[in-house]
Amino acid sequence: MLNCFFRGIIFFLLSLLMMGSSFAMNKSDTLLVGVHIDPPFLIKNSEGSYEGLSMDLWNYIAGELDRPYKFIEFSDEIGIIRALDYEELDLSINPLINTPQRTRKFEVTQPFYISHIGVAVSTSSQSQFRIFVQNFFSMAFLKIIAILFLILLTFGTLLWLFERRHNKYQFRGGFLGLVDGLWWAAVTMTTVGYGDKAPKTNAGKSIAIIWMFTAVIIISSFTATIASTLTVNTLAASIKGLSDLKIVEKIGIVGASGNEDFLARHNMSAHYTYRTPAQALRALARKDINVLVHDKIEVEYLIKESQLDNKVQLLTVGFEYRYRSFMLPKGHPLMDELNLRLVDRIQQPAWKESLRKYTSKGE
Repeated sequence: MLNCFFRGIIFFLLSLLMMGSSFAMNKSDTLLVGVHIDPPFLIKNSEGSYEGLSMDLWNYIAGELDRPYKFIEFSDEIGIIRALDYEELDLSINPLINTPQRTRKFEVTQPFYISHIGVAVSTSSQSQFRIFVQNFFSMAFLKIIAILFLILLTFGTLLWLFERRHNKYQFRGGFLGLVDGLWWAAVTMTTVGYGDKAPKTNAGKSIAIIWMFTAVIIISSFTATIASTLTVNTLAASIKGLSDLKIVEKIGIVGASGNEDFLARHNMSAHYTYRTPAQALRALARKDINVLVHDKIEVEYLIKESQLDNKVQLLTVGFEYRYRSFMLPKGHPLMDELNLRLVDRIQQPAWKESLRKYTSKGE
């Protein structure tokens, strides 16, 4: 009787051990893949399935690995990072940005896409006449007029100094004589040619010849500058670097995107933080914010897909390289094989087709 009891216990324990082994095997066989919607890398279509740049890459790799897998969707990048940290996922196929902190904490694959932090501004919906009037009284335009006035006054004064004693009727003495010189310089530059004032001395004629040639150069360059100043979207034209971005008010960013750290490193702060890039772009189109600082490839794709080309403009300026990779928990056995398949794929023509389909890099 006692022997039968012990045999039953041993059989029960062995059964539990076999069940546990079977469970562990099933768990290790099925890869748990973290995803969150992040166009153009991961897009959820109307049928509920995933597509995008990362999905094209993963579909090839999954076929080569020949392992069953299951997608686990997260609402944002923070959820994926937390799940990787607690080893609740085998990998993330979202193109997570490779940072020194993440490299130390996770297994990070070869980067398969390099992007930049971009800047988008709203396109002015004002009439050209209103823009002209506003820019006419802008500081930039007033500076141009001030410089032009100083040049006219300089040449007018030089001519007056040589002519005041030999040409008293046309270039009077004192303050009125300076006005005469300024008038002569303006009439000569514009080639109006009234002929009411003209130099008589050799020195005065020499000054006049120099001014005539100088005026031709000045008037051509100033015409282009003035036209540009009166018509361009001043905000879009003024942001050409980091120093220009620092003086812009009402900067918008997307939460959990790393852009808040970028602003903090350069002594800037966000006016408003949005949950998704699409939400931030709509706010920019409504002019709730002046600029949106976000990943260039994502903004470019969303502007095109949301048909916001006439309301939002992505500037050519870009900041900081962003290396995008797949990530796995530290020490994950799949790392080497995954990296090998990834590097193999991005060297194939099919990868260029994917880039052409979802980004401007393939063009």
